[in-house]
Amino acid sequence: MKIPKKIGILTSGGDAPGMNAAIRAVVRACAYHNMECTGIYRGFQGLIEGDFKELNARSVKNIINRGGTFLKSARSKDFRTEAGRKQAFQNLQNESIDALVVIGGDGTFAGASVFVQEFNFPIVGLPGTIDNDINGTDYTIGYDTALNTVVEAIDKIRDTANSHNRLFLVEVMGRDAGDIALNAGIGAGAEEILIPEQNMGRERLLESLSRSKKSGKTSSIVVVSEGDQIGKNIFELAKYIEENLKEYEVRVTVLGHIQRGGAPSCYDRVLASRLGVGAVDALLRGETNVMMGIVHNKVTSVPFSEALKGSNEIDEELIRVADIISI
Repeated sequence: MKIPKKIGILTSGGDAPGMNAAIRAVVRACAYHNMECTGIYRGFQGLIEGDFKELNARSVKNIINRGGTFLKSARSKDFRTEAGRKQAFQNLQNESIDALVVIGGDGTFAGASVFVQEFNFPIVGLPGTIDNDINGTDYTIGYDTALNTVVEAIDKIRDTANSHNRLFLVEVMGRDAGDIALNAGIGAGAEEILIPEQNMGRERLLESLSRSKKSGKTSSIVVVSEGDQIGKNIFELAKYIEENLKEYEVRVTVLGHIQRGGAPSCYDRVLASRLGVGAVDALLRGETNVMMGIVHNKVTSVPFSEALKGSNEIDEELIRVADIISI
C-alpha cells in the first residue's frame, strides 16, 4: 500500500460523545505529517453523494469539548448496494483521497470491510459507540461519558425514590451488551441489575426485591439493560412486580437518548485523541481493514473480522461485586 497523501474521515451510525475529539485528532495528525484531510459529511451517504469539505488544524478548533459529531451521521441504505459503493469509490478517486478513517460501531465496520475487499481501498476504523459492544477494545469512544450520565441520572432518581418509598425501574441503553447497566448500576448503588448476559428470571427478581423490603429498605433502584430478556418491555415488568409484590409502588424511567448526548468526559477525550492519532499512524504503516482499539491501556490495531465478532465477555467479577454490595 502506498503512503497516503490525503485522508478522508467520516462518522457513521449512532453518535457518541468523543467523536469530535477523534475527528480533531485525525485532522491534526494529518497536518503534523504534512498530509491533507477531507471531512465527509453524513457518513457513507455523504460519501456516495460527494458531501466533502477540506479540513485543517484550525477547522477543528473548539470541538474537543462538544458532544455528537460536527460531520453529522446517517445510516445509508445506498451503501449496502454495489452501485452505491461504486459511486462512493469514484468520488474518492475524483477527490484524490488515498485512505479513509471511519468512526462508528459494528455496522460501520461491516460496511467498511466490504468496501476494502471490493476496491482494495485502505480503511482504518475507530470504535465510536456508547454501548461498548465492540470486540478487541476494552473501551469504546463515548462509553465512559454515557456511564457518567446514567449514574448522575440515577442519583437524582434515588432522591425522589427515597422521598416516596418507591421502587424505580431505570432502563438504560446498550443493545445486547450489559456494560452500561452493570457498571452504572454498581456505581449508583442499584439494588438489582438486569443484563442480557445473565438471565435473572422474574421469580428470582421478586425474591430479591422481597428480601430487600424485609431487610428494611424503603426504596429501591433496579437498572434494566434494554436487551435484557425479562426487561424487554419494562412497563410490563413494572406491572408484574406490582401485581406480585403489593408492598411496592413502582415507577419507570427510560433514560433513552439523553445517554448519547453531552460533553465528553476527560477519559473519552483522551481515548479519542489517542485512537485518532493511532489511526493515522496505522495508515502510514500501511495497515488497512483494521480498527484501532485500547487493550490494557495500549493502543493496538485489530482486524475488522475480529472486531465484528461481537462484544467482549462480561466481567464476572463485576457481577459478583454487584451481588455482594446490593445486600
